[in-house]
Order: sequence, then structure tokens, then C-alpha cells
Amino acid sequence: MTTAIIVGVICLVIGAVAGMFFSKSSLNTKAKFIVDDAKKNAENLIEKANVQAESIKKEKNLQAKEKFLELKSQHDADIQSREKKMQDAEKRTKDKENKLNDELSKAGKLEKDLDRQIAGYAKKNEILEKKQHDLDQATAKKVEMLEKISNYTAEEAKAELVETMRAEAKTRAQAHVQSIMEEAQLNAKSEARKIVIQTIQRIGTEQAIENSVSVFNIESDEVKGRIIGREGRNIRALETMTGVEIIVDDTPEAILLSCFDPVRREIARLSLHRLVTDGRIHPARIEEVVEKTRKQIEEEIIEVGKRTIIDLGIHGLHPELVKIVGRMKYRSSYGQNLLQHSREVANIAATMAAELGLNVKLAKRAGLLHDIGKVPEQESELPHALLGMQWAEKYGENAEVIN
Repeated sequence: MTTAIIVGVICLVIGAVAGMFFSKSSLNTKAKFIVDDAKKNAENLIEKANVQAESIKKEKNLQAKEKFLELKSQHDADIQSREKKMQDAEKRTKDKENKLNDELSKAGKLEKDLDRQIAGYAKKNEILEKKQHDLDQATAKKVEMLEKISNYTAEEAKAELVETMRAEAKTRAQAHVQSIMEEAQLNAKSEARKIVIQTIQRIGTEQAIENSVSVFNIESDEVKGRIIGREGRNIRALETMTGVEIIVDDTPEAILLSCFDPVRREIARLSLHRLVTDGRIHPARIEEVVEKTRKQIEEEIIEVGKRTIIDLGIHGLHPELVKIVGRMKYRSSYGQNLLQHSREVANIAATMAAELGLNVKLAKRAGLLHDIGKVPEQESELPHALLGMQWAEKYGENAEVIN
């Protein structure tokens, strides 16, 4: 019985040990399967991640190329626009040089005419001297005849004859001298007036560079980012609404406004000032502010035109011509404000007309309007004189003013 119990116990121990070994072997097999499965999942995830990263990389490269091409195209367009503006400026400069050469040619011709007249006067003087010589010979013959005919002594006859001839010669000479002096004075006044007019025209053509850029000062460079806006939408809206190129570069605390039209530059400058002061800068607000500023400038232009014609005493000017006169306030020509220049020309023309005995009011009117062709709202291929003539004719100006 004891033996049987011992044998049973031994069998139980052996069974327990065998069970333990079997259980450990099963666990090791499951663990190995789990590890292998995890490795496969990890490899799959890594492969998917690599594929996704490669796809994202290609997409970003494509977007970068498209952005580069867009910026390059915009840059090329800007360069072409600036080159066109430079070519236009060069053309205007050449036109002015040709005009100046024409004026110099006219002055040279006038000088030649004056030389010819001086030569004519010299020739007339020579003829006068010859006549005087002939008169002296005739006097001598008369003296000789008187000595033979009269009973006077030679000295008495000579004295009387000399006195008679002297009085006659003096009278004739005075008549000739008076005639020549009157003719010379008349021609001299005419030539002097021409020379004065030519001189005024030539002095008024000073060479200067036209201003096409305005500087808008800002308090700090942080404002530049707000003006540019997200992806440049604010600055594009400003350029579209005003027609002015807005240049934001490394210049500290300043933005450049570039445009050949000074009225547009002034509208852009005032609009920027209002937007920066207000602090709300977005496309809708930009459109609203620019429109209000444009109306304000137009009202100011009309008011300036009215004040100008009132100051000069000019009446009956067409409202459109009044507006054009007001626009000259924002234009510089040859280094001088165009409106101030035109006022001066009007006053000079009135003074010259008074000296020449002409219509003072008409001359003043023509002087004020002589440069209106320099302020077109749109670019024109016509010279400013012809464009101004067309406007004057269109709005019913006097034929002499139009001419």
C-alpha cells in the first residue's frame, strides 16, 4: 500500500513536471508568432509611410514649380511694363529736343534777317553819303555861276551862296535823316518785340526730370505686412483700384508709389494714409476708401480750377476746361508746377498784349490754356499742343485761342 502511494506520488510529480514543460513550449511558440506578426505589421507601416512621404514630396515640388513659374511670369510682365514706360519717357524727351532745335533754328533765321537789315541800312547810308557828295559838287558849280553873273565880289557871293546852300542842304539832310530814323525805329521796335518773345519762350524751356514717384512714409516696417496682406491680396487691390504701382522694398519706414499720372499717385497716397490711420486694411475697405478719396480729389480739382479763373478774371470758361485747369495743380512740367506756370504765362501774355495793343483778356485766356494738353486722363499719342487745341475746339473756345 505504501509502495503504491509512493509510486502514485512519483507519477503525479512526473506528470506535473511534464505538464510544466509542455505549457512552456506552447507559450514560446505563441510568443514567436506574435513577434513575427508585429514585425510584419511594422514593415508594412514603414513601407506605407515611405510611399506617402514620396507622394507628398512630389506634390510639394510640383506646387513650388508652379509658384516659381507664376512669380517669374509676373516679374517678366513688370519688367516689360517698366521698359515701355522708359521708352515713352525717352520718346517725350526726343520730342522736346526736336522742338528746342526748331526754336533755335528760328532764332538763327531771325538773326540772319537782322543782319540783312543792318546791311541794308549801311547801304542806304552809303547812298546818302554819295548824295551829299553830289550836292557839294552842285553847290560848287552854282557858286561859280553866281560869281560870273552877279556883281558881288567873290567873297560876298561865296558867303551868300554858302548861306543859301547851307540852309537848303540842312533842310534836305534833316528830312532824309528823319525818314531813315523813323524807318529804323519802326523796324527796331518790331524786331525787338520778336526777340523778346523768342527769349521768353527759350528761357521757359528749362531741362528737368519729370517726377513719377511719390514716397509714403510709415511709422514702422510692421505696417508694410498689413499693407501687403495675406498672399499680397491687399496690395493687389490697391494697385488695381488706383492704377499705381506700389513698391515695397527694403527702404526703411517708406513705401514708393510709382505712376506717371500725378492725380492717381495723390489718390493712392491719401488712400494709404486713411487706411493706415484707420487700421482696417482689406480689399472691401480698400475699394471704399479709394472711391471716397477719388471723389474728394475730383471736387478739389474743380474748386482749384474755379479759384484760378476767378483770380485771373477769366469768364465763361466751359466746366470741363475748368476741371482740366484744376488738374494742372498735380502736374509738374520742366521742374515747375504746371498750374503756377500757366498762371504766370497768362499774366505775361496779358502784359505783352497790352504793350502790343492787342486784346488783353483773350491773351490771358490763351496763356492759361496753352498747356492743358499736358494733363490727359488717358495716355494720348498726340502732342500736347494739338490735344489742347482739340479740347478748346470741343468746348467752344475762341478761334484765336484755339490757334
